[in-house]
Amino acid sequence: MTKAADLLRAGMEELGIQCTEDRITAFITYLNLLKKWNRAYNLTGLKTEREIIIKHFLDSLLFSKVIPLDARSIADIGSGAGFPGIPIKIINPRLRLFLVEPAYKKQIFLRHVTKTLHLREVEVMDSRIEEIKGLKVDVAVTRALFSVGDFIDKAGDILNKNGILILSKGPKLDEELRKIEQENISTEDFRLPFENIVRHIVIVKKAAGKTP
Repeated sequence: MTKAADLLRAGMEELGIQCTEDRITAFITYLNLLKKWNRAYNLTGLKTEREIIIKHFLDSLLFSKVIPLDARSIADIGSGAGFPGIPIKIINPRLRLFLVEPAYKKQIFLRHVTKTLHLREVEVMDSRIEEIKGLKVDVAVTRALFSVGDFIDKAGDILNKNGILILSKGPKLDEELRKIEQENISTEDFRLPFENIVRHIVIVKKAAGKTP
């Protein structure tokens, strides 16, 4: 087995995520596609396999730690090269996934990846979150595209009843939260495997009859 696969397996085990051969194969295929397409499309600034596995794949899998077991649909807002949506889908194939990405070249890549990995019930939406009409999901996620307040404003309307927003934030989270007057926000902290980095995963619950 390759060093990349060994690193991925060790990281998933550290996160308590079941590590099957099918999942490893999917992630390695994804890794190879990302490296190949990145040369022409500049999809990510991370170049080495170690960086991509830790700071894209494993970082994305932190979201799966807080996704409710009864969730059936998820939207990845500003998906880029598929993070965190595609890693979440690989380990949660039952989830219906919407990849919201306005950049044309990234849309092409996302469609190619989902087809190559045989991921079912995945839709790439070629628009900005502000332009989407009629989409309703149980969970909306984003990595670093929005502040907490902006994500609430822009994505709150696409949530089903009892839906949640999930964001990954860094050390300035407290500063962001001080600007928000809401009681339905919680956080969980996780250490990124192999790195001295703590990610603050923010969960915003939709209040009854309201956007979050």
